[in-house]
Amino acid sequence: MNRKHRQDPAETSHNAQNTGHSKPSETTEPPETYILKLYIAGMTPLSQRSIANAKRICEEHLPGRYKLEVIDISQQAQLAKESQISAVPTLIREFPLPLRRVVGDLSDTQHVLLGLDLKRRR
Repeated sequence: MNRKHRQDPAETSHNAQNTGHSKPSETTEPPETYILKLYIAGMTPLSQRSIANAKRICEEHLPGRYKLEVIDISQQAQLAKESQISAVPTLIREFPLPLRRVVGDLSDTQHVLLGLDLKRRR
């Protein structure tokens, strides 16, 4: 009987800990954050159109789940070399892996979604 008495406090303590950790938000996995980089060359009309299209696509298909970095290779040429950019504008999905690229002004939304392997949200 003494043995049973010793187990009860441990079980109560364990149950209390489990109750404290069973919040619904902790059992639901947070959505992935997409890391995107858009490489442009100067603030040309093509670059401006590409930036606007990238932002529009992200807001429509990844609202609150993306980070978009715009990199002007005319100001940061080394970054273009490091990322092996051979044409601009180029949009790269760095995360989640695998890495994906789309070249162009990003005006064809379906092409961008397929190229970056993004899922349409409905």
